[in-house]
Amino acid sequence: MVRYLFVPTLVLLVTAGAACRGGGGTAEQEEIRQDPVTLARQRMVEEQLRRRGIEDPAVLRAMGTVPRHEFVPESQQPLAYTDQALPIRHGQTISQPYIVALMTQVLELEPGESVLEIGTGSGYQAAVLAEITDQVYTIEILEPLAENARETLQRLGYENVHCRIGDGYRGWPEHAPFDAIIVTAAPDHIPQPLVDQLKVDGRMVIPVGSYYQELILLRKGADGNLTRQGVIPVRFVPMTGEAETIPPVE
Repeated sequence: MVRYLFVPTLVLLVTAGAACRGGGGTAEQEEIRQDPVTLARQRMVEEQLRRRGIEDPAVLRAMGTVPRHEFVPESQQPLAYTDQALPIRHGQTISQPYIVALMTQVLELEPGESVLEIGTGSGYQAAVLAEITDQVYTIEILEPLAENARETLQRLGYENVHCRIGDGYRGWPEHAPFDAIIVTAAPDHIPQPLVDQLKVDGRMVIPVGSYYQELILLRKGADGNLTRQGVIPVRFVPMTGEAETIPPVE
């Protein structure tokens, strides 16, 4: 059962907002005004995402739908819709909503596409992807995190998300090629196996670097070559496993 620990503050905000607007509105609008969690999520979309350049309707809809509070520990639920990364378990974090939305938007996903995610973490990013496209394959190297994410995704009904425990450096060749790949931990180079598993015209978004990291968008051309576009500086947890043992190939 979800405990909405932040209800008192938001109830005051909802009541004040309703008083300012006056009565009226549809039953659905009234339900939103009375539900502090829905209000917090909609404020997140408007204030943290739309105002900062997230404009893809599918991404905004997904971010307004997925219950982020379900993907964080109970102690962090009061902060679930704030503009910050939050600790989950085992030294890992759930990215701030803006970064999740930005990485999703730059992939330009379409219904019917297949996506590979490296670094399941809490499962939140996978759920956002699953709201937009048909098949999401996600790999997590830390077994407890993977199992917890799988349970959460199943409980919330995300049947189109396929979870696997393992080292994501080599990808998931059994389900390749992918239309898009999203990496949520930072290697110091771009893993060649992931490049190989991209379709022609496929896109990959990945943070690259050690102390200084940059979010990079890659596109694969018909000749197999990549075009590279810097997005923004970021700070992700490092990619562990095989990524730590293989020297850069760039």
